Amino acid sequence: MPITNPLRLGLRQERVIPPQCLVIFGASGDLTHRKLVPALFELFLQRRLPSEFAVLGCARRPWSDEFFRERMAESLQEKIKDNSLAWEQFSKGLFYEPVDLQKADDVIRLGERLNAIDRLKATHNNRTFYLSVAPKFYGNGCRALASAGLLKDPKRSRVVIEKPFGRDFSSARDLNELVQNCALESQIFRIDHYLGKETVQNILVLRFANTIFEPIWNRNYISNVQITAAETVGVEERAGYYETSGALRDMVQNHLTQMLAITAMEPPGHFDPEAIRNEKAKVLQAARLANENEPWKCCVRGQYSKGGTTTNPINGYREEPGVNPNSTTETYVATKLFIENWRWQGVPFYIRTGKRLPKRLSEVVLTFREAPVHLFDSASGSPTPNQLILRIQPDEGAEFRFEVKSPGSGMRSRAVEMDFSYDQTFGEPSDEGYVRLLADAMLGDPTLFTRSDEVEAAWRLYTPLLELIGDSPWQLPIYPYESGTWGPTASDDLLSKDLLLWRRP
Repeated sequence: MPITNPLRLGLRQERVIPPQCLVIFGASGDLTHRKLVPALFELFLQRRLPSEFAVLGCARRPWSDEFFRERMAESLQEKIKDNSLAWEQFSKGLFYEPVDLQKADDVIRLGERLNAIDRLKATHNNRTFYLSVAPKFYGNGCRALASAGLLKDPKRSRVVIEKPFGRDFSSARDLNELVQNCALESQIFRIDHYLGKETVQNILVLRFANTIFEPIWNRNYISNVQITAAETVGVEERAGYYETSGALRDMVQNHLTQMLAITAMEPPGHFDPEAIRNEKAKVLQAARLANENEPWKCCVRGQYSKGGTTTNPINGYREEPGVNPNSTTETYVATKLFIENWRWQGVPFYIRTGKRLPKRLSEVVLTFREAPVHLFDSASGSPTPNQLILRIQPDEGAEFRFEVKSPGSGMRSRAVEMDFSYDQTFGEPSDEGYVRLLADAMLGDPTLFTRSDEVEAAWRLYTPLLELIGDSPWQLPIYPYESGTWGPTASDDLLSKDLLLWRRP
């Protein structure tokens, strides 16, 4: 087996993945090349995959095992340079079978191929089926696997479903009903790669392993919470998907809402998958738009326009390949929420996401209430409220902002920061989200996966906005914003009404 960083082995206390065959549907697609196989190879380098392990790629293209291995090697060229022997060992466990899930004969042949791989690699019939396919095939894919008897053993088989899980509340509920007729809820793993990020999980540890935070993690001490996911890229090659989705469905309903749930949840009675998911579900069930009766007053939609420089111009969204030149799809969303429970009553939660913004980052910012009396002059004119900033990406870590005395004979204060960085503290970058999530799926650990009631509660939360966009879009207009800026000015107005500002990282 390959030699890995000894610091890694010393810090990691990982569970052992049992003998396993991971079946990836959509193996010819982008996600498999960019994320899934690289994540599996990383698990191999960390010595976390058993020797009795196989990957079976499935798609409609008539590839062979060898061609599939060659394509995967092309995707990992840089990593293979330093780990050629490891890749040679790992790639022996890569196989490929042409399969169309809508053809019964193909699925029967798939079962026969899996039996052959089980005998060859001694995987003990443990199978994880990963649906990296278009969302419209999720239901039919589960039905095909169930009809072929490939999901009948709840202890040995499970299915991983990518986002988006539904397009709204009713479609998510229907899809839940369909897949739950094919497999038990314990076999269904709805994946959100944000939950695999080390820093999202660190929110739980930060809160519940440190006595200094939990007593002040409530409406008595926190004035507002901002959750941001900013991207510098545009729509890229995803216009076909994005035109039917938009930022609200693509980012807000899943990634940002999951970060909201983890930030705001109550302490679980014990660290157990269902105990954690119960508390997350309670948050989402208590969450409400700040104005459900007039939702256009608590949400701003935007769309990036041209920007850049004369030497490096940037297209606007409507000039991107595959985008309708009259598109009203939002690439930016900012909205205001409340959580109507004892802990958070009256505390506004502001959520925003957008493409073509100045920086790539995801963060949660908790701003504490100001001191009741300002005793000291401040270098900035007025004391800066204390803030706890949880950096999800790219510079994973946390920082705490507070006031100290400025040097000199006077009594003036100024804001300073205490900083924690994963890279600097542990000497290595944290794993990609898919590394953790693939391992957990194969272990059968659902802690970081979304349960059916969570999905439905998240869709229900944004139903007033989705209905408004569908029925009365003029009430929730699209505001243009120049590429490379922090979104439309209307989003600043959303906070200025509360005498607040967005944090500018």
